[in-house]
Amino acid sequence: MSNISKKVVLITGASSGIGEATARLLASKGAHVVLGARRTERLEILCGEINASGGVAHFQALDVTRRDDMQGFVDFALKLHGRVDVIVNNAGVMPLSKLEALKVSEWDQMIDVNIRGVLHGIAAGLPLMQKQQSGQFINIASIGAYTVSPTAAVYCATKFAVRAISEGLRQEVGGDIRVTVISPGVTESELAESISDEGGRAEMREFRKIAIPAMAVARAIAYAIEQPADVDVSELIVRPTASAF
Repeated sequence: MSNISKKVVLITGASSGIGEATARLLASKGAHVVLGARRTERLEILCGEINASGGVAHFQALDVTRRDDMQGFVDFALKLHGRVDVIVNNAGVMPLSKLEALKVSEWDQMIDVNIRGVLHGIAAGLPLMQKQQSGQFINIASIGAYTVSPTAAVYCATKFAVRAISEGLRQEVGGDIRVTVISPGVTESELAESISDEGGRAEMREFRKIAIPAMAVARAIAYAIEQPADVDVSELIVRPTASAF
């Protein structure tokens, strides 16, 4: 039996891309998935398909930038299943542009979703996992957490922050709670749709010609979860073989 079977796994940003693929894969391996996102109409369809195929899936509306939303999401899962084994902090945005474009509201959005969203997930889940004396955070970063490119300064900064926060958490809670950072390279998703800057959109269209499917990242997430409790997969980079970055 898979080490994933019967685990209660919460996934943010689950309405598309990596979040959706992860929900489908983990549910097929027997996990009880609880899905959160703002687009609940997509979550309803996704949960219906998972449940119809024999899996276990529930959903709740979630805006990760709101701490009370994230706490409510964890409380919802706890009420349903009596525990929380894994939180996949996956929600993210990527409106790329050069700094000189001064898209300050987009900078704020990336900080709110990509950094505060992860912190809210930790704040909501950590006390429960400490009480359980078990649990795992899987925080989705990016290859942008290791290198910076033009138009991506703020985005990369948020992903560097995700790595730093995750490593700090790992050092503080080592023992009962595992912490994993998954850093995807260019992956098929809707992230590029948030790019309002024409230069950034053009660059991303070129970059995405070698994109890997979201399921490739989902498999990496499953790998981290299915390790024995005394094995912590701290960091994984998953990118196209042809990628230069």
